[in-house]
Amino acid sequence: MSYLVVGISHRSAAIDVLERVALDADAATKLGLAVRNSPAVAESAVVATCNRTEVYATVDRFHAGMDEVTAILSDITGVPLLDLAEHLYVHFEEGAVAHLFQVAVGLDSMIVGESQILGQLKETLRAGQDNETIATDLNALFQHALRVGKRARTETGIDSAGRSVVSAGLEAVGGTEGRRALIVGAGSMASLAAQTLMNGGARSVTVANRNYDRAVALTDRIGGTAIKLAGVPDALKEADLLVSCTGARGVVITEEMIRDAAGDRPLGVLDVALPRDVAPEAARIPGVTLITLADLVGTAGGSEADIDEVRRIVGEETGAFEATRRAASVAPTVVALRAMASSLVDQELARLERRLPDLDEHERHEVERTIHRVVDKVLHNPTVRVKELGGDPGGPTYADALRQLFALDQAAVDAVTTPKGGEQA
Repeated sequence: MSYLVVGISHRSAAIDVLERVALDADAATKLGLAVRNSPAVAESAVVATCNRTEVYATVDRFHAGMDEVTAILSDITGVPLLDLAEHLYVHFEEGAVAHLFQVAVGLDSMIVGESQILGQLKETLRAGQDNETIATDLNALFQHALRVGKRARTETGIDSAGRSVVSAGLEAVGGTEGRRALIVGAGSMASLAAQTLMNGGARSVTVANRNYDRAVALTDRIGGTAIKLAGVPDALKEADLLVSCTGARGVVITEEMIRDAAGDRPLGVLDVALPRDVAPEAARIPGVTLITLADLVGTAGGSEADIDEVRRIVGEETGAFEATRRAASVAPTVVALRAMASSLVDQELARLERRLPDLDEHERHEVERTIHRVVDKVLHNPTVRVKELGGDPGGPTYADALRQLFALDQAAVDAVTTPKGGEQA
């Protein structure tokens, strides 16, 4: 099986396009299951954040896998394939591995080096395991990606500024010190916003959410006051900073609500939802500063030196992961070769038993040991060498040559990696 990534992000599409393919948790689950159940795909995982929608899959055929994934992505999002295709990027095999590692270290983020992506990748892995769309191959890839992300942040200062989309956005609307903030939403982005506001010296933080209990749970954990969503218009009149980050499809904060609340005073509005929560017309209201995800694309994160070092780490870890995969791909050939040799020895000993039934136990034992020694000596060098070369780029080619030279049945090789039940892990 080979790794495939089909995705769309802030690097390949404008925010208004990303809005059309944005997925909530239920839609991401639906997409992952649909991809997993398609003929060319063995495993699937979906990374859905405020600036990317990506499908990771293991496929037996590149073109068939790509066609199936893109068709399903179009169907689930409702975006025609022709509209979607020009914004999609595709990575295969080592390119797919390198891309996920770049995502994990924050090189592919809107804010370079932001660490929130690690939590999002953990959630992708957990969801895939719970829904049984992730098995051996994608589990290995995502676990390694998480380790690469942690290594980059331990060995470099890529996230030393502690910046995230939220913190960069709050800076853009005038900071947090002394602000009376209203947060609409109670998910992970809202939690990050509340924590950032509290740490930044906000005078007060109010959290509103459609599910009131979730707003209460957030304020109990971080601080602030919880209100029901219906209370937003009144709460907005008391606030000088609004952060909106719901998962709703469609406008949550209308131009009229902002205009009624703003009056003649300055009002900072940070909309980090995808699709957008705040009516874009609100930006025309005097005194209102509206910052959206589109305004934050390309915001600087780590230093150039840190970024260069993280790129080096990604290259090193990609090479190491691929070497491990190649070595693992060689192992079944070695096992199959040994099994074939053992079977031949057993057949020859059985034939000898029929032709020389009068051999005593000692003689029979000596003959058996001799045959085993000869076979072991014949196989020793090729099997040791193919294991040594297994991690090299040509490792699988050496294994293929071994299969050809010894006329190994490919089905016997495949059986080594196929668990009971016939389905590959």
